[in-house]
Amino acid sequence: MLADKGYDADAIRADLAKRNIEAVIPGRSNRRLKIEHDRTLYKQRNCIERMFGHLKINRAIATRFDQLPHSFLGMVHIATARY
Repeated sequence: MLADKGYDADAIRADLAKRNIEAVIPGRSNRRLKIEHDRTLYKQRNCIERMFGHLKINRAIATRFDQLPHSFLGMVHIATARY
């Protein structure tokens, strides 16, 4: 799971470890024990964040106008094709 420093909590890390999910979360600056993470994999998170930013330019996606999941997914497909 790729996440930013806001998700650096022992409870979240324990839950991910219990599910056998690798946590790629940098530690907060006030953490006593420094936690290592894969820096190259963490840099790819920026691409994902930018993709969501481009999709949210469409007002229908940002405010979730569609009530049904398949209608919303269709709008995401249209926005992705436009992008």
